[in-house]
Amino acid sequence: NAAPFEDPATLDIATLTHRMRTCCAYWGRVGLGAAVIAGIEGALWDLLGRLLDQPVCELLGGSRQADLPAYATGGPSPWPTDQLLEKADFYLGLGFTAFKVSSGYVDSGSREEVRAGSADEAVATEVEKLALLRDHVGPDAGILLDGHMGHREGDDRWDLETASRVLDALAPFGVILFEEPLPYTDLPGYVALTERSPIPVAGGEQLTTFEEFRTFVVNGAFTIGQPDAAWLGVGDFVRTAKLLAEQGNSVAPHAWGAGGAVMQNVHAAFASPNTVTVEIPPAAGPLHREIWGDSLVIRDGRVLRPEAPGLGIELTDRVKEAYPFRPGAEEFASVPGKVMRS
Repeated sequence: NAAPFEDPATLDIATLTHRMRTCCAYWGRVGLGAAVIAGIEGALWDLLGRLLDQPVCELLGGSRQADLPAYATGGPSPWPTDQLLEKADFYLGLGFTAFKVSSGYVDSGSREEVRAGSADEAVATEVEKLALLRDHVGPDAGILLDGHMGHREGDDRWDLETASRVLDALAPFGVILFEEPLPYTDLPGYVALTERSPIPVAGGEQLTTFEEFRTFVVNGAFTIGQPDAAWLGVGDFVRTAKLLAEQGNSVAPHAWGAGGAVMQNVHAAFASPNTVTVEIPPAAGPLHREIWGDSLVIRDGRVLRPEAPGLGIELTDRVKEAYPFRPGAEEFASVPGKVMRS
């Protein structure tokens, strides 16, 4: 109900968000608490857009392009490799012109990782994979890789030497970016890798505030930053993108969430002048489609600028009743590199 807001200009989202972060500093300075604040901020941007009958990307400073490159985010690389090629065909068959898969392999039967072992084996594995993919999809399809080093542990977690060797070896295959080749605890490693790598080094999905991101950006740790507006906050996303631009670097939003989360990232991407590509969940499920409706349009491998007011999302009572929250659901969600133990 917009009636209480006779003057929408009084809805000062930046000030309200700053107050929330200040008041919740002891539990929400970073991490999950900061993400909760980001969710409230996203709702405020949606409200303001509806009050002013404008899409959020316009409120954030004006959308600068009619469309942006998009890619299908692909999760693990399945083993055996014929299933990897089937996955690539599936994404391209949906109309995407680029896709992302992970480093390493996951056995499709056991769901266990196929361990590469030594640095030499890691290099050989990734080179063989990229040669196979590039030969299969041709020279024009975009390929992105994700190291998931925020989850991998022990011998499976790369160090600077291993990451450097892998990225050097993959240079001939035209990889758009390599996401999270190192853990976030290794800031010096990221800085050194970004300085020397022939492939753009990307990261940032686990960083939850602008201040966290600034430490990485000002030290030159990323060629491409990957803020997530639903995790970082819409405002901090745009601030981060501007800081990256000042350093001569780019932004590619991380967008792995339901419909509202994806649309926050799409709007923030269009408000940022240095966006190089947008992550899109392919073959989206009902908690994507039924929330974003007609607001998200992918055409010829590109996402179109949103035009609906606010975030262009609708969370109806019917959707909430059809997909009720169940305590404990997804509490232990498996991801590539995360070993689930009882």
